[in-house]
Parts: sequence; structure tokens; C-alpha cells
Amino acid sequence: MSSQGLILIVDDEPVIRDVLSQLLTSEGYEVEAAASGEEGLQKFGLRTPDLILLDLLMPGQDGIEVLKAVKKIQPQALVIIITAYASVESAIEAMKMGAYDYVQKPFKHEELLLTVRRALEHKVLQDENVRLRDALDRKYGFANIIGRSPVMEQVFELIRAAAPTRSTILIEGESGTGKELVARAIHQSSNRAHAPFVVVNSGSLPPDLLESHLFGHVKGAFTGAVSEKQGLFEAADKGTIFFDEISSISLETQAKLLRVMQDKEFMRLGGTKTICVDVRIIAATNTDLEDLIRQKSFRKDLYYRLNVIKIGLPALRERPEDIPLLVKHFLALYSRENGKEVEGMTPDVLEILERFPWPGNVRELENLVERAVVFAKTKVIGRDSLPAVYLAPGDLAASPLPEEGESLNLRDQTLAYQRRLIETVLQQAKGVQKLAAARLGVKPTTLNEMIKRLGIDVSEF
Repeated sequence: MSSQGLILIVDDEPVIRDVLSQLLTSEGYEVEAAASGEEGLQKFGLRTPDLILLDLLMPGQDGIEVLKAVKKIQPQALVIIITAYASVESAIEAMKMGAYDYVQKPFKHEELLLTVRRALEHKVLQDENVRLRDALDRKYGFANIIGRSPVMEQVFELIRAAAPTRSTILIEGESGTGKELVARAIHQSSNRAHAPFVVVNSGSLPPDLLESHLFGHVKGAFTGAVSEKQGLFEAADKGTIFFDEISSISLETQAKLLRVMQDKEFMRLGGTKTICVDVRIIAATNTDLEDLIRQKSFRKDLYYRLNVIKIGLPALRERPEDIPLLVKHFLALYSRENGKEVEGMTPDVLEILERFPWPGNVRELENLVERAVVFAKTKVIGRDSLPAVYLAPGDLAASPLPEEGESLNLRDQTLAYQRRLIETVLQQAKGVQKLAAARLGVKPTTLNEMIKRLGIDVSEF
């Protein structure tokens, strides 16, 4: 029969050690025994048990001293205290120090086995939580925020300083700079990491529906409210709520959000019961909120509440030295996902990417690398794998523009040439951005970002 776990018994009484060893072995557990605290710590150092049964009163190092030493070595160690009736108070003190539970001598076999089973089930859950936490750290921790440039080092310093606090954080940056990734890294590095991280896509819902999502509603609060519904603030209790593009929230909803931030409480739509929550708020914006305040479309008092700690994310064009690191990261990621063996990009391709202005920022670079990996036929990606719009070896701003129906083979990426080319292709596509994007070899969202950045008036086409 395979072992159900290793249990270390630390007790100075030979009879107790023998009884426990026979009882636990018969249940399928692997057992080691130690006759003193010193021997117990020695065996603990040689082989980590799943559970320790620890006598409280022993000559030499007693149970409390052994417990302290074990917890110092391995804080998550699972310990059950064995104690006589007269030492129950000490056993309770031991639980305050991290012991899982205690059993009294003389103990009933079934009672002890039940406590052992419960403790080991707890360990399984504990180990699973650690595994999930590690997985989240790998996915959302600092390792996924790539950069060694001075501007990114400043961002990392701000994240490290802000994460352990309760303060509200405002993240500013263009679309695609990684605002949500930074918010998740802050949450994962905080003492709220065990609790939910809830994302609010502020601009995707009309005001009434957004408020229902945020605060919940009671049955009958409005047409279609056929049952009571919990809101996102309740779902995020003890955790973090992330408002993506906070600038798109209506003034009325801004007022209600401000009250929640001030009072830490709210009522569901149509309800009368006050609900208290402990939620950290992180907000993100790609718009200058101070400009919106001057335009009277954003509340000044809410801005001051949000702007306790501000983290500004640089555009990718402001940190070109990070592009090779990002490319390496995305190549490894999408090579694994697609079962490909793509090892890198040629130096001239990296040079092209470092010169490109990246209107879609890191998100656009990630999309480009993913596409290059998917279509790669060799282990090293060359310039023939890049869409024409990214190629930039020379200055051909005055070169003739392609005729309609001609395949594009750009050899320039100055902003002036980009503008001329996009305007020509839009003219040929009669203003249909999807068709223009297909001809330029980029995604429609990327083309839209470039149009905005270059100030091109699409209505002309």
C-alpha cells in the first residue's frame, strides 16, 4: 500500500511513540519517531514530513521551542500538539504560534485519526493555494513586466513601494503600454494577493448597467431585475478592483464611486441595506484627467482621491532599448504556445523594430511577434516575415506611392512617409479601414492607432 504521507512523531514517552506509530502505520501513513525535541529537529532537517505530532512537555527542548524552530525553518509546516489536560492553555498558546490543532492525552484513536486526516486535507489545499499563487506570480508578477531602461526602473521602484500599502493608485499611459499588467503585479505583490482582482471595463457599459455591475441590485430594482445580484465591489471585498479607462465613467457614476471611496460602503440599486467593503482601488487612464476636469467631464474631487500614488507608463518609443528584451520574451512565449522552435530575429529586424514608432505600444509589438512566430519557416525570423508597414531601412519619403492593386513593399518608416502611404491606401479603400489594414499588412486596431497618432482625418476618404 502506498504511503498517504510522512508523519514525524516527537514524544519522549516510548509507549506513546509505539502506540502512535502502530496506529498511523496501520492507516497507511509512513512514520518516523524521535524521543526528544533535539532529535525531532534533526530528523526534520534531514527529511521534511507532511505532518508533525509534537509532545508539549519534554525534557531539554520542549514542544514550544521545537515549534518555534520548525516554523522558523518552514513557516507552512503542519504541527499537531499532543498535550496533557493540565497543559491545555499552553497548547492553545502553541496554536497562536502556528500549530494546526491539539489533542489531549489520553487520546481516543478515532479522534486522533480524524484530526490527522483533517490536517493533511488542509495541507493539500494549502499546497494547491501555493501552486496557484506561484502560477499567478509567473503570469502577472514582475517577471512579465519587461524592461531595463531607466524609465522602467523608475516604474518598478514605484510598484515595489506602492504594492504593500492600502493607497489608491492611478496608472497613466497610452493604450497598449501594459496598465492592467502593472495593476495585477501590484495586486500580486500586496497582502491582498489571496483575495480577488476584479476588472471593471469602464467604457464598455452604459451608466445604468455599469452601476448595476458595480453595486449590484435587489430584485425588482428595474425591469429585468428578476433576482438579487451581487456587484463587483462585493466580489472584490478584501481584494483589488481595477477600473480600466476610468475617464469614460459618467459624472453621475463618478459621484457614487467617490462616496464608496470615502465611506467604504454603498447600497445596491433599489436597496436600503448598507454594505461595507474593504477594497483597494487601482484606476487606469490613457487620457489626461486634468484636461477632462477643465472640460468639466471629470470630477476634481474624484481625481484627487484617485491620484494618491501616480504611476506613469512610458510609451514603447520612449524606451527602444527594451525592445530586444520584449522580443525575446514574446518569442519564447509564442514558440511554446504554437509548438515552434523560433530562436530569435536577425540583427537588421531588431534594428527596424527599435526604430519603429509603435503607436500600439507593447501590445502591438506582442501581436507582431506572435504573427511572426506563427508564420515562421525558419528558427530565426528575417525581414521577409515582417509586414511591409514595419520595414524601415532608409528614407524614401519622396518615393512614388504604390498604384492601386500593387502589392506593398515599404522601404521606409519615417512618419511623413507613413502618413502619405496610409492616406493613399485609405483613398484606394474608399475609407474602409479594414480593407486598408489588410493591404498594409497590419491589424485594423493598429491602423486605427496610427491614424489617430498621425492626425489623419478619415472623413476625407
